[in-house]
Amino acid sequence: MQYFSLDDINNLQHLYKINLINSCSGFKSANLIGTKSKDGIENVAVFSSVTHVGSNPPILSFFCRPTTVTRDTYENIKTTGTYTLNHVNESNFEDAHHTSAKYDSSISEFDKTNLISEYRENCFAPFVKDAPIQLEMKFVGEYNIKENGTILVLGEIQGLYINENIVTEDGFINLSEAKVAAINGLDGYTFPKLKERLTYQRPKS
Repeated sequence: MQYFSLDDINNLQHLYKINLINSCSGFKSANLIGTKSKDGIENVAVFSSVTHVGSNPPILSFFCRPTTVTRDTYENIKTTGTYTLNHVNESNFEDAHHTSAKYDSSISEFDKTNLISEYRENCFAPFVKDAPIQLEMKFVGEYNIKENGTILVLGEIQGLYINENIVTEDGFINLSEAKVAAINGLDGYTFPKLKERLTYQRPKS
């Protein structure tokens, strides 16, 4: 096996190090976060850090990079308290990836891609049309990570829209049926296939 000590990692060429460390944690979720500014400008951006925090209340989290520069997603969430999570899938992953480009705050990524915004009920923030899973989220808290300046953002699910054919009788969402993407590192997209569901495990006697 190839071995990298911490000293080795710290001395790696910049891009090589970023790719290595972003890949070593394993596959990550691929989500588009939809927001809208108080001035009505829509924003959509791809994130690979959305994670389940708890089911009661239903809370999900994501990491925001340091706010040493303008972060439209973060600013819009803090200003309006509302955002959406939309699963990336095989039909839109290239456009989703393009939302990582650094556009000015006055420009909507919806206007620079084939992604289409849509609105549901009374949600202020836009959803991504045709996403197989769409979640309406309410900002409920944040934690500053002093070690690297990132921000852990917590949101509570306010509404959940799912394509009917991917929800099983016990509530399990079969992501592979919807061809939902996962991200390997920063720019590798894959579409996992469900192998097997295993039963709840108890200690062996």
